[in-house]
Amino acid sequence: MKSRTKVAVIGGGIAGCSTLYHLVQEGWTDVVLIERDELTSGTTWHSAAQVTNFGMNQTMVGLKSHSIALYKKLRDDPDYPVGYHHGDGGIRLANTEAQMQGYRHFTSMARGMGVEYEILDAEECARRHPLISTENLLGGLWDGEDGDIDPAQLCQALAFHARRAGAEVYRHTAVTALTQKGDDTWTIETTKGTIDADIVVNACGYRVNEVAEMMGVHHPVASMEHQYFITEDIPAIQEAGHRMPLLRCPISDYYSRQEKGGLLVGFYEQDCKTWGMDGISPGFANDLCPDDLDRVMEVLEGAFERMPVLADVGIKRIVNGPITYTIDGAPLVGPIPGKTNAFCIIGLRAGLGEGGGHGWLLAQQIVHGEACYDTWCIDPRRFTGHDNVELTALKAIEDYQNEFRFHFPHEHRPAGRPAKTTPLTPIFAAEGAEFTVVNGWERVEYIKPSNDFHPTLSFEFDETFDLVAAEVRNVQTNVGLCEVNGFNRLEITGSDRHKFLDRMICGNVPKRAGRVGLGYLLTHHGMIKCEATIANIPASDRGPERVWYGSAAASETHDMDWLQAHVQPDEDVTIQSLTNDMTILVLAGPKARQVLSDCARGDWSKAAFPWLSLRECFVGIAPATVMAVSFSGEWAYEIHVPNASLYAAYLALKAAGERHGLQLFGARAVDSMRMEKGFLHWKADLLTEFDPFETGLSKFVKMEKPAFIGKVALEKRQSDGPQRKLVTLKLESTSHPAHSGASLMLDDVVVGTVTSGDWGHRTGLNLAYAFVEPAFAAQGQKLSIDICGALVNAEIIAPVQYDPDFALLRK
Repeated sequence: MKSRTKVAVIGGGIAGCSTLYHLVQEGWTDVVLIERDELTSGTTWHSAAQVTNFGMNQTMVGLKSHSIALYKKLRDDPDYPVGYHHGDGGIRLANTEAQMQGYRHFTSMARGMGVEYEILDAEECARRHPLISTENLLGGLWDGEDGDIDPAQLCQALAFHARRAGAEVYRHTAVTALTQKGDDTWTIETTKGTIDADIVVNACGYRVNEVAEMMGVHHPVASMEHQYFITEDIPAIQEAGHRMPLLRCPISDYYSRQEKGGLLVGFYEQDCKTWGMDGISPGFANDLCPDDLDRVMEVLEGAFERMPVLADVGIKRIVNGPITYTIDGAPLVGPIPGKTNAFCIIGLRAGLGEGGGHGWLLAQQIVHGEACYDTWCIDPRRFTGHDNVELTALKAIEDYQNEFRFHFPHEHRPAGRPAKTTPLTPIFAAEGAEFTVVNGWERVEYIKPSNDFHPTLSFEFDETFDLVAAEVRNVQTNVGLCEVNGFNRLEITGSDRHKFLDRMICGNVPKRAGRVGLGYLLTHHGMIKCEATIANIPASDRGPERVWYGSAAASETHDMDWLQAHVQPDEDVTIQSLTNDMTILVLAGPKARQVLSDCARGDWSKAAFPWLSLRECFVGIAPATVMAVSFSGEWAYEIHVPNASLYAAYLALKAAGERHGLQLFGARAVDSMRMEKGFLHWKADLLTEFDPFETGLSKFVKMEKPAFIGKVALEKRQSDGPQRKLVTLKLESTSHPAHSGASLMLDDVVVGTVTSGDWGHRTGLNLAYAFVEPAFAAQGQKLSIDICGALVNAEIIAPVQYDPDFALLRK
């Protein structure tokens, strides 16, 4: 074993082998893979190895398309061919119109990535898969690229090509310790010696947290026992004249694919079982769990009804092995939170099917800093301090039980809730609040009319429409109160704080005490990285002069890591998080000034406290920092309060607001209002795939600044011209909003993709944001949006539809 390498990948399953292969493809050949046993000896060897192109967002579709293209290339490689049944096709069944509606949306979304699905009726499903019954079947989604691959051959082929380019693979070499040195490189101790590495990658499958513990971290990954069996030969398969398509059945929680002359049938039973919660035997390799068919009998009965041939065929083999899940079911691929030069590619429950793409995106991040797609949906930093073992297990069970049931818009599944609350959570619950979840925080979504109010899960406007309209109307005409908990708040102190931020932010940085501004941070490639509110707090008895950096709740770890990584050794800058110590109460509406004046001493007039001002004060008896900022477009205050005083502040505001008609409003009302104002959401509309000029943020960019991160790359992009432009559209539909990923069409050609959509209750417009090819981005351009299979007329309009002159925020 060599003594030094650029990258050490730990784990020899599909995750590790794919990462090694793609690092070589990106030009880094001084890389090694370390495996405690044989390649594929973990979950990979017993994988059902299905390779689908189906994904629930464009990043997932893109990485799966890469996997398929790569696997076809490896299949046809004369030096090391891989067994790959490509193009058998696959059907995802449905027995409700809501499921079919979802499939139509995913078809629209995939079309923007160059992938075509088909929507089938029940009879066509049975024609393509002659072994299934159409009883209680409405139809399905067809993926013509679906197939399966040999797991061992695939991993060995990836390792073979990586070795041939200069990479090294060390088998039967267990990692025993990991130590990070002062220069942020790593020393890796193994049973075969010690190796130093610039970068470490954890690709350890179900042993992920054994290696994580050596690094002083924990990953929200849990393992579930998963069973499938292989049948004896089935004559009807031979008689069909073609390979059977793959089948995934959310009705009965099972899947099947052809295995030689029979079927491989797997189960996602409700009575499921976690595995390895109390540790894993060191000798568990190329091993399985005991068979337990009794656990899947209920699911098996459903499979018999859908596929009657199963009742008359014998079972050749039963496989029961661990597969890994994360809190939300999606993998963790990217930088390890709180660590430098450390990455992971873990929680790949569908590892063989997706692993080629995951390794591809991870290698790009390691070598280039970012991938070609925005990878937030698989970023390990999307979870924060609430991701403990117990919560991970609960969510893994829930995801396992719903393996083939996609999330509907505004669906919030119950397992592991509530993870994060404030003192006001039970107060709002008593007042009828329905909650959504933001980075684990329970946040008010809307106020229910009754406890038994349960809106229909669908892709249409639902029964909350009039409730949200009423909340918006009260904010517009009176005054509303909203809690924004979990908002990311980083306190930056030190004499170089503004110089540091000036280098990080591509526009002007407010420096005057008591003033607030908005700024954007870019990647080194000139693309959107972060959005931040910068608030300058003057010195007082509460602390020295300092800056509060505020950003989206989900960005808590993401932004801290980015800022910490760029503090220079000679800079007087200290960054600490206040995210979990404080909460924002938003007071919004034309009567907000009167309400605040009634419960907080001081002059709150326009002259004394204009828009974008900041002041420390007391709301009632509660210490607070008030900012005159608005995400709704109405006159509003963000009232930042320590959690210990939050209830006191709420009582003071409530009492002061009674005579002004103060009412609660929630996140759905906020989303409606922000779209009317042209305000963007981080990781919905603000993506690393686009630069600030493409995103319509040119007024926040000051190219005349001497330097800022991403400037050189942005100059080149500016000279090359935009690849896409973010536009606002109005839709000719009163029944359906546009959902993220929906395709924008012109004469049956995709010219753009929707990022956000909602009804604007103050303007009466069905609004959407979308990135569109520049040639079709002018105001007045007529297009259509494929919304759940129907083409809806749309027109590009001005980005700010409500109070375009911002008069309400200046009066």
